[in-house]
Amino acid sequence: MTEHHSGECRNGSGEGMKKALSYRWVVWGVMVFAFMVVFFHRFAAAVVKDDVTREFSLSATAFGAMASMYFYAYMLMQIPVGFLADSLGARITVSLGMFLAGAGSVIFGFAPSSLWLFIGRFLVGIGVSTVFVSIMKIQSQWYRDSEFATISGATTLVGNAGGIFSQGPLALLISVVSWRTGFVAIGLLTVAIAALCFRFIRNRPQDIGLPPVNEREIARANLRPEPFSVVSGLKSVLSVRGILPATFFYLFNQAGFFALIGTWGIPWMVNAYGLSVQEASSYSVILIFGIMAGGFITGWISDRLGKRKAPMLVSSVLHMVLWAVILLSENGMPPLGTLKILFFLLGITNTAFVLSWSVAKELTSEKFTGLAISILNAAGFLSIAVCTSVMGWVLDLFSGLSPAGAYRMAFILPLVSATLSVISVLFIPETGTGKKRGRQIESPVKENEVSSNGKVFY
Repeated sequence: MTEHHSGECRNGSGEGMKKALSYRWVVWGVMVFAFMVVFFHRFAAAVVKDDVTREFSLSATAFGAMASMYFYAYMLMQIPVGFLADSLGARITVSLGMFLAGAGSVIFGFAPSSLWLFIGRFLVGIGVSTVFVSIMKIQSQWYRDSEFATISGATTLVGNAGGIFSQGPLALLISVVSWRTGFVAIGLLTVAIAALCFRFIRNRPQDIGLPPVNEREIARANLRPEPFSVVSGLKSVLSVRGILPATFFYLFNQAGFFALIGTWGIPWMVNAYGLSVQEASSYSVILIFGIMAGGFITGWISDRLGKRKAPMLVSSVLHMVLWAVILLSENGMPPLGTLKILFFLLGITNTAFVLSWSVAKELTSEKFTGLAISILNAAGFLSIAVCTSVMGWVLDLFSGLSPAGAYRMAFILPLVSATLSVISVLFIPETGTGKKRGRQIESPVKENEVSSNGKVFY
């Protein structure tokens, strides 16, 4: 197939481009299927909290630490995964990762002691950590710059559907069989998805003889491949003005929301409101619906406006206000009808993080796209892990209060984090203007580098 399409790859014929634009949906579809499994594992701990803590006699602090293993592993792997995605490619990286995640889920399901819960959860985190950066890398190769924020939002929308299956359907499943059977089954499914990834994913159109789709790849088509260096990659990304504020924004934006939806939301509603796990799961799903809607809408609005910073600022301010409402309303227990609305809006406004990916991509060299996004992701998952663990500690610290009172104290952390995200976004430069993107597309040469004709880009 490569030989057949070699001429198309060189001249970018209309037929070759049509095939590239068609096959990219196969690649994206398999990747986003894997991404759904990522969200399933991310949110599943909250559903089995009561079963696991009862069977293994775990305190809130211990359960929070166990749930955080996923996020610590995810965080530790982000920089290595960025290098793997940029060097080995997304295909091999995500295939191996999904296989490891499946093995971790099976271990979790068969855990004979709490230690094996920690080990299984940690392996799952390491495995699924490969998917996000890989799908961002794939999108940077198979989609145009003007499509990136929109397709990233669509990725978030479809990927979060996996989170829906980790709520109501998983709660129903464990009520029929057991939490152990559920995790073994999803582990085997994850291994099957690993095989699909290896079979269908290609790192870029040129790998199957098709012409490049992304503008910067087209500009680079006749250039000699550049050597890949770990040290130069870190220096290149971290020296770019605006990366650190974007990283801090991502860190503070993620912490409280994903600690809520991934670990403490369902236990809060079960213990404070007296709901069953199945009923609480139906409320938690509303958070996911908010993310699904918000991810696509936020990316679409940003691409249409040609702006990144303004939508990020508006969303983060609203997100902060919503946390304040939850904390202050009815002593930390908003009426259930109101809570549905708050949860949906909380999910929508959280999705400003989608634009952080676009900011990182537009500020840095295409060569280090995976690495730049990895740095943001590492910061985000570190904050989720810490916030999840600390919230468990706060719950134990204030265990003498009513459940509603203890959770109200714990929810101070997400409010503080949301406030800091607002402050961080103020220091992020605007990267989405047509003028700036046009200059980036004009040449693969990045800031302060001299092109072959002597022109300097700033």
